[in-house]
Amino acid sequence: MEDKINILLVDDNPGKLLTYEAMLSELGENLVKANSGREAFERLLKIEIAVVLLDVSMPGMDGFETAQMIHEHPRFHNLPIIFISGILVSDLDRIKGYRHGAVDYVSVPVVPELLRAKVKVFADLYRKTRQLELLNERVNNLRDDERRQIARELHDSVGQLLAAISMNNAVLESQSRKRDGDMAKRLAEQATLIDDAIKQTRTISYLLHPPLLEEAGLASALRCYVEGFSQRSNVVVKLEVPSRFGDLSRPMELCVFRVVQECLTNVHRHADSPTAVVHLTQDESSLRVEVADAGRGIPSARRGELPPPGTGVGLRGMQERLRQFGGTLQVHSNETGTRVIATLPVLRPPASTSDEAVGASESI
Repeated sequence: MEDKINILLVDDNPGKLLTYEAMLSELGENLVKANSGREAFERLLKIEIAVVLLDVSMPGMDGFETAQMIHEHPRFHNLPIIFISGILVSDLDRIKGYRHGAVDYVSVPVVPELLRAKVKVFADLYRKTRQLELLNERVNNLRDDERRQIARELHDSVGQLLAAISMNNAVLESQSRKRDGDMAKRLAEQATLIDDAIKQTRTISYLLHPPLLEEAGLASALRCYVEGFSQRSNVVVKLEVPSRFGDLSRPMELCVFRVVQECLTNVHRHADSPTAVVHLTQDESSLRVEVADAGRGIPSARRGELPPPGTGVGLRGMQERLRQFGGTLQVHSNETGTRVIATLPVLRPPASTSDEAVGASESI
């Protein structure tokens, strides 16, 4: 990645901002300035920031409060913050800074070479992380393309061959009834096996890539999937979806579908829950996907953890998919069940007065 990254400089003193800007200009990165904690948070919501240099002593909202607000937001949990202070420089102040999520605490007067070196470390780390994320994104896209291709082959090739065999078998079964009752019975059994093979081939094809997603949209694809999932798993699923979705691209629809698919698969394999609820809501700025069950929950030793980066499966796979679109993933679990919440930033056109805000609620 050769593009410049964004470094956020936060200080209520314009003179200090100019000083930090002069110190860091040699890095050749894009320096973004903010005069308060509120303004800094607004900058974070609008552009991607790699590292934050944050003054501790600011009027109104100080640096500690600003850092706390930043790290409480799901998108910025791991955003590196370097505190700079010329007043609060005791060990207790430093400890407080680290408790609020600081990765470093720099005292004034600032040594330019030292500050540049510290910021460069996090800039390089950001670039490498982004490279890994882009690689994961490419792997996910290739996997989806492969699934789509295999699904089409199963439907167009294997499915058609099985249908032809079924028709030939029906002719043989009809003729054999007149000559050999035992053969007719065996052909009838074979017809049942062929029908089962056709159903399984269609199911596998659909799970690999749902054609309804492209033909009828996300809501229809989810209804079809949830119905089939309930029949296969005996888990009663309540599906709640908006009457219409606004401004969702095909890749984003596929992302939402895969999140729901992975969540329900986890419910079936691990939760031991007889029921599940899939609830999708969309407002003017975001799409929220919530999947909840009434199962045994994630073991206490693993709560709050995600698999190591790069695994590409389960919760980590969902997180990587969502990150492609600026989305976030939260997991809440206890002994009474698990709730997974995925949030995607989207824009929705204003609904007309005749539109329902929320569509049908279905129990499958």
